[in-house]
Amino acid sequence: MQDRHTFKYAIVRIVPKVEREEFFNVGVILFCKRTKFLDIKFHIDEEKLKAFSPEIEYEILNEYLKAWKLICAGQETGGTIGKLDLNDRFGWLTACRSTVIQSSTTRSGLSTDPKKELEDIFNKYVL
Repeated sequence: MQDRHTFKYAIVRIVPKVEREEFFNVGVILFCKRTKFLDIKFHIDEEKLKAFSPEIEYEILNEYLKAWKLICAGQETGGTIGKLDLNDRFGWLTACRSTVIQSSTTRSGLSTDPKKELEDIFNKYVL
């Protein structure tokens, strides 16, 4: 059990009409402090987006989520937020917001492989 580490994750959602609070899952953000792991995996189903809200452009949402990926990676192109430490970046990405891209409340678990855990959660809740 000593090789298992705590991690936190949140599901990333598209909320096309914020006032209606309808959403669909498009990604997962996972953070493991002990292994210094922070990453996001996402996929926007373009057909589902069109069905929910034809006026929202797929390309724009995809670019926003790519920016979140840069923030996770801590790259300079991730801007000021990308320069924060891992815990603060995760906190910023999972903060409550009332925009088209939102995240669920954070949940936690134990894992020996955060990257595999990210993949498993993504497959379970997004695909």
